[in-house]
Amino acid sequence: MGYERISDANIINEKYMDSILFEERLIDSIAADTEMEFLGEKFSMPIFMPAFSHLSNFGGRELTGLEEYSLAAKELNVLNFVGMVENDMFEKIVNTGAKTVRIVKPYADNGKVRDQMQFAEAHGAFGIGMDIDHIFGTSGYDICMGENMTAQSADMLRSYVEASKLPFIVKGVLSVRDALLCADIGAKAIIVSHHHGRLPYAVPPMMILPEIKEALKGRDVRIIVDCGIASGSDVYKAIALGADAAAVGRAMLPSLEKDGTNGVKSCFSNIRDELRYVMSFTGFSKVRDIDGSALRFTR
Repeated sequence: MGYERISDANIINEKYMDSILFEERLIDSIAADTEMEFLGEKFSMPIFMPAFSHLSNFGGRELTGLEEYSLAAKELNVLNFVGMVENDMFEKIVNTGAKTVRIVKPYADNGKVRDQMQFAEAHGAFGIGMDIDHIFGTSGYDICMGENMTAQSADMLRSYVEASKLPFIVKGVLSVRDALLCADIGAKAIIVSHHHGRLPYAVPPMMILPEIKEALKGRDVRIIVDCGIASGSDVYKAIALGADAAAVGRAMLPSLEKDGTNGVKSCFSNIRDELRYVMSFTGFSKVRDIDGSALRFTR
């Protein structure tokens, strides 16, 4: 039988995540609490919304999917993210009352980058950031939804940080090198991610996470991880390996499409409940106390 090569980073990521097991630590353990702090605010769980872009009105409902999951974020008290949208839609999203981070694409039109970041700050965003893993396409610089993207230097990123009083978050970090550069330019948080496998053979975010955590020790940079997060067990593994929180993406889409805000609330509540369950089974009563001591690796 020949060896089957698998370049799909999502399959590689899934296999790595499933190779991580838990040991039980039940004596003296108590029911866990999932509340946490992030960038000075308290949230009900270390499970954040994804930075989705351009979601339609599912099922003919009045609100777009972006607005529906933002309402869920408000009602659940979780940190909300939004991706590639124009200013009028961002205003609708932030008006839901959700604490929202606007992740701006690396547009070739740098004026648009700065305009969207300034608009976000002026209209009550919780934070701003950039999605650096949409810089390249297979034939050069990426074209996303008809918009040209371009390279972003450390100096350019630093200029965005310095132009705003809001926390700046860099999405798409997948190396110690980039994590350290983010710390150097003044980013307050990073999202460790391969953007659903844009790069073949991309290292699983959870595999590189401990190295990034160690490299950032003492640098006051918070860490979020995404890609394949679909359960409380996934969130627990992410935190145990060094993240402060995890973002759920495509796993919530079926619930959003079917039942809108209530579907997302149910999805996140189920993930939170499983996280609490695993925390309790492994002897951690607070999110901030979770470490990797109860993890076992099968590969």
